[in-house]
Amino acid sequence: MPKFNPCLWSGCLMLMAASWPLVAMPAYADQAAVRRGEKVVDEWCRDCHVREGEALTADMAPPYSAIVAVDGRDRAWFEAFLKDDHFPMTTFRLFDHEKADVVEWLMDLQKRQE
Repeated sequence: MPKFNPCLWSGCLMLMAASWPLVAMPAYADQAAVRRGEKVVDEWCRDCHVREGEALTADMAPPYSAIVAVDGRDRAWFEAFLKDDHFPMTTFRLFDHEKADVVEWLMDLQKRQE
């Protein structure tokens, strides 16, 4: 049996402690993107999309809860949809990083509705 080496053990512990943020950061990064996406939606999209509890009228787009509930609307679908312009959404041009954040927000909403 190998002899216990305290220096080697402490080095392993330090490496594990140093790598922990790398494991935890994707979830944190995703939540940051969700918050940014919600801000983009609040600023540019909420004027046309019906809010929860409001009646849908002919001049309003459906609420996000209905949009994310449609079968087949996954990350790839939303990314492809936001890549192309859609009238009247063409009046609001989002940067690619904003589109990515909106997709994160939509995916988070979808996950919360499951």
